[in-house]
Amino acid sequence: MAAVPEKLQMQHLAWRAGFGASLPVIEEWTHKKRRQVISKILTGPDKDQQAPLKVMDESDLPERTKQMSPEEKKELAKMNRQGIKDLNLSWIYEMVQSQHPLREKMALFWHGHFACRTQNVLFSQQLLQVIRENALGNFGTLLTAVSRTPAMLQFLNNQQNYKAHPNENFAREVMELFTMGRGYYTETDIKEAARAFTGWGYDNEGNFVFREKRHDYGNKTILGKTGNFTGDDILKILLEQKETAKFITEKIYRYFVDEVPDDARINTLAEKFYTSGYDIGALMQHIFNADWFYDQRLIGRRIKSPVELLVGLRRTVPVNFEREAVMLSFQQVLGQVLFYPPNVAGWPGGRSWIDSSSLMYRMQLPKMILYEKEFNITPKEITPEMGMGSYKATMQLNETVKRQYARKIKGVINWDVFLKDYEKVPREKLADTIAGSLLLANKNVSKQLLENYADASSRETYIKTVAIAVMGTPEYQLC
Repeated sequence: MAAVPEKLQMQHLAWRAGFGASLPVIEEWTHKKRRQVISKILTGPDKDQQAPLKVMDESDLPERTKQMSPEEKKELAKMNRQGIKDLNLSWIYEMVQSQHPLREKMALFWHGHFACRTQNVLFSQQLLQVIRENALGNFGTLLTAVSRTPAMLQFLNNQQNYKAHPNENFAREVMELFTMGRGYYTETDIKEAARAFTGWGYDNEGNFVFREKRHDYGNKTILGKTGNFTGDDILKILLEQKETAKFITEKIYRYFVDEVPDDARINTLAEKFYTSGYDIGALMQHIFNADWFYDQRLIGRRIKSPVELLVGLRRTVPVNFEREAVMLSFQQVLGQVLFYPPNVAGWPGGRSWIDSSSLMYRMQLPKMILYEKEFNITPKEITPEMGMGSYKATMQLNETVKRQYARKIKGVINWDVFLKDYEKVPREKLADTIAGSLLLANKNVSKQLLENYADASSRETYIKTVAIAVMGTPEYQLC
């Protein structure tokens, strides 16, 4: 089997550990040692100001009281909905601008792993910050911090979990979705764990509180251990299980490496993850440094998620929209709206991103954005999950997105950076070079096809039109 060219290896790394990289960056990486490049990707810039993404303060919202009139409640709900939309757009913008793309990519992974819907913007904001802060840190720290957020406690009904009436929802999802996965615990384990989480809740300001009077102080038996356990004890017991390391490692492998798991590789990585005390950054370093990660069979095999596709496009050709809300419409059309996972298990990913209509939308989007055409695709409706979040709020978001329909996409497109990347490329090699830098799969897209779409009236328009044509191919959907 032919060796994979260094340049292609670096393009592969740039997409899996971020949202792609420009031609000059890839060429710079190609002349460095792989370990050196990976180390920099993991640590990010020297002066990484990881500022929290804040769209609202507590003081911006009226206090929710029992005395509120229906109109005041309606206004508060409207402010929260708008806040969550603003938070969505702020995070997308951060992904586009970030000098530390791996952190945002990792946070995007955890956003799906710890799937949560809440109609409180302050809760969403706080949960996102916990995830971004700990995205490449320690999984145990991340798990504990997420489990104590009001967003998750509210979403999984733990505010209603108390001694007289234990609610099993939170305990069940912590075991099934956040740590071990199905098959390694019993219904009795869930019931006993729910007792340990009694009293875990939050106050009106969104602070975690432990309500002693609601807590069950009796002995509980969980996964073969007996004691007067609290919620923190349960999380520690779950982290002691090697199944947890395996479950998380396999999920990360499927997301960053290949949808088809390789048991031998996953077992080796899971053992390292477990013995490191759940060091996420170290696990990613093992993956990116492994020779098998750069196997030709893994390159250009993964379908970009809608957010990866949109962010990657905007990092390639910087564009700011007159109405940034159009990004919500794009997300909805493609089937991934941040802060609105389809259910508690998050987005399934993989082949579920593509069907006959969504592939057509994906291939049209670069032309619509970069030629500033009308947005004339009807967005898919977000379905409210039964019993989760607010049905009304979901319907109102759908209405907002529909209003973007048939409106011209107006943006300020900065082609200068992209054009500069290709200034030293001879005219006859432009089409091949552009296709080669934007695609990982089938880089030899028909030159004749590109020429058909290209405007050769000037070098500048030729580069632009070839790039847009390449971004409109099925191959651009893969990374």
